[in-house]
Amino acid sequence: MNKLLSKSFLLSAGVLLAACSNQTVKAPVDTKAPASEETGNQETTEPKTMTDGLGNEVEIPSEPEKVLASYLEDYLVALNVTPVAQWSVSNGESIQDYLQEDLMDVPLIPHDLPYESVLEYEPDLLIVRDAIEQEMYEQYAQIAPTYVLNASPTEWRATLTEMGEVLNKEEQAEMVIESYDEKAAEEAENIQAVAEGESAAAIWMVNNSLFVVHPERSSGAVMYNDLGLAVPTVVSELSSDADWAAISLEALAEMDVDHLFFINSDGPDAAIFEDRLWQNIPAVQQDQVYTFGPETSWLYYGPIASEQVMDDITESITE
Repeated sequence: MNKLLSKSFLLSAGVLLAACSNQTVKAPVDTKAPASEETGNQETTEPKTMTDGLGNEVEIPSEPEKVLASYLEDYLVALNVTPVAQWSVSNGESIQDYLQEDLMDVPLIPHDLPYESVLEYEPDLLIVRDAIEQEMYEQYAQIAPTYVLNASPTEWRATLTEMGEVLNKEEQAEMVIESYDEKAAEEAENIQAVAEGESAAAIWMVNNSLFVVHPERSSGAVMYNDLGLAVPTVVSELSSDADWAAISLEALAEMDVDHLFFINSDGPDAAIFEDRLWQNIPAVQQDQVYTFGPETSWLYYGPIASEQVMDDITESITE
């Protein structure tokens, strides 16, 4: 069996950014917190100080009105917070399409958050997902209180919990997680009723290259941890820590997998579909390949992305 090719891969830049399109996908309401009158307003009259992921003591405003949290919009939408600007690449060529029902009127900001662009939107709170250089942090801090998350980007529940704390929406964050976990338990039972013990894998094709999702990250965590589908041997032997690791067509053809979720960034006329190796894959022969576009939520993290992936998996297998 061919070994997976080790390759570090970041979803927030590079190939993903060039591959995404701009179709709109409705965000499920189940992963959004109820209105404040239903959850109860958490009144905070004074700013609070929190220690961020860089060890900085950050004074958080009690009721920020202009929040900027690039590539964290999934969490903001789930908490009923509209950002002052949203993540984008190449002047909007790539955006988080699956969130656009909620963000369609929100202006764009470059994904690398240039100082001038941040200054233009005059945020009163800046939340940063990944660790940044101290010099950059100091520049942002001159514009607004800047908080770098402690939670790992690969752990959406921990990220949502921390976002809830920063935004004084702890109860809402807890309710979103509880709602998701309850639904996941129900859908796992539905899947096991028709596909008990069966395996699945998610493959992303972009620029004629193939990548398989990590079993504990992104949509892989939904498939295996939340819904209980079995991990194919090739995926379980994955040594890469990347969210999506490169895999050859030969290795994919040897993968003993019952259900194949295929995220296609190359379009329906890609050469792979005419390849003999592709046509010999058991899931292909059994018509158990489910195709999704890059505008869907399969490549992202967050409660809304995860629930949409959960719905895609359940509907594909059970209907």
